[in-house]
Amino acid sequence: MELNKQFRITYYAKKHGKLITRNAKWTELCRYWTSKIGDSLMTYFDMDAQEYRTAKTSWTITNTETRY
Repeated sequence: MELNKQFRITYYAKKHGKLITRNAKWTELCRYWTSKIGDSLMTYFDMDAQEYRTAKTSWTITNTETRY
């Protein structure tokens, strides 16, 4: 992922019990990683809440840039 790239991320949020979509941005603190129990994780910056969040297991990324 490119630094400062904006995108939308959709994933199942266990906390909410449903699929959620968030406006996000990739920063120097974002990362793909694996939990101690082997789950795939992605930490991203939530543009609306202005804080970092982590998606677990599977997610879909949608480009938000306008193309001409």
